[in-house]
Amino acid sequence: MENNIIKKIRRMFGTDGVRDIANRGMMTPETAVKLGRAYVAFIKKQNAETEKPRIAVGRDTRYSGQMLECALIAGIASGGGEACDLGVIPTPGVSYVVANNEFDGGAVISASHNPAEYNGIKFLDRNGFKLTDDDEICIEAFFENDAATQRPIRGGIGLVAMKTDYIGQYIQSLVKLADKIDDKDYPIVVDAANGAAYDIVGRLFGNWRGKVTLSGNEPDGLNINYGVGVTHMEYICAETRKAGARIGIAYDGDTDRVLMCDGRGRILDGDIMLWVIGRWFAKNGKLGSGVAATVMSNMALEDHLAEDGIKVFRCDVGDRYVLDTMQKEGCRLGGEQSGHIIALDYANTGDGLCSGTLFLMAASELGEDISTLVDRFDKYPQVLRNLKIKNKSSIMEDPRLTAAAEEAKKLLSGRGRMLLRPSGTEPLIRIFVEARDEALMARAADIIEDQIYKIIDSEE
Repeated sequence: MENNIIKKIRRMFGTDGVRDIANRGMMTPETAVKLGRAYVAFIKKQNAETEKPRIAVGRDTRYSGQMLECALIAGIASGGGEACDLGVIPTPGVSYVVANNEFDGGAVISASHNPAEYNGIKFLDRNGFKLTDDDEICIEAFFENDAATQRPIRGGIGLVAMKTDYIGQYIQSLVKLADKIDDKDYPIVVDAANGAAYDIVGRLFGNWRGKVTLSGNEPDGLNINYGVGVTHMEYICAETRKAGARIGIAYDGDTDRVLMCDGRGRILDGDIMLWVIGRWFAKNGKLGSGVAATVMSNMALEDHLAEDGIKVFRCDVGDRYVLDTMQKEGCRLGGEQSGHIIALDYANTGDGLCSGTLFLMAASELGEDISTLVDRFDKYPQVLRNLKIKNKSSIMEDPRLTAAAEEAKKLLSGRGRMLLRPSGTEPLIRIFVEARDEALMARAADIIEDQIYKIIDSEE
């Protein structure tokens, strides 16, 4: 119930900041200015002794990035904050800079994996962590009361500094990590999604002994995520096969996600990465209590990690909920099937460059045959049905659906699992079922779907 209340209150922020088509809706320069002021007010409220918060600001390669960055920085200065413009830098790069330097917070202008016409703004705390739901509710309150905010004058107005050299610290940390990989003798293909890591990937793999084929590293402001990156895995899969490489590595626009493929073009998703890195961490005593994974992670992850005595802690979808669970349960590793991987001993947020490197280190030290990972992981079959339902709230609350859901769960008991939830953004009810027995999986999904349509027919 608490989560439902939060979702109703949060009007602007979604699962990863404020996001919309750039120069329209909620992602206009006017909005960015007010968000900058609101964020400064939020920081001052969190720490009354901070008179002029220092905020690191970065962006990805989108055409609209400079426009929104200028507006956001103007808002920060207007609110009495000192803005430090980092230029084009991955989201985890901003997190690293904030956590390792004297900053009171960070801001990123990016719409992550979305097409170029979108953009967004997300904020980080002074340790480089993403803000909580409650923090964003507080920022929204300051945003809505902007007209009543007492703005500083004279020396109280903030200044702006351009410090693009900070990115060097971040790159150096990544290169130092990559240099620890023992096996660097095989060919790889790297896809930077024409995003924030376009100029970093070459340096990250500069000491790789095998052939490195770089792609998606020529951004023009409009081609970010366009036919490349984690949302278009068919590209890296084809390029990897064509190059005869052992592995392909793809990032998204702001580089907080990474997905891979083997030499045959078969996808190595976040679950497989957690399986490999998790066992490596456990072997080296770095795992903590286990691995945090969302409800969408395949049951095969639990099965395989259990063989090594590793526990999986499930949480809601979203990397912020992964982090919450990691901190609550004492995990040092967590992530999503989509490629958000958080390794707290190395980064405070999802970092595609870092987690991809950790995967290569783990595979090398464990002696993994990358070409057989997909076969050995052997995923459970899954089905996802999206039913277009106008009155989804009343349907979800109907006791007849509750009874049907219990029947389906009983059917799957010990042999699979089911999730039934309304979409937070669309008029849809989602039925997700996973089971090794595909006939059983389909039957459980049918029980729920049939009952939903019976309820609809009875109300007409």
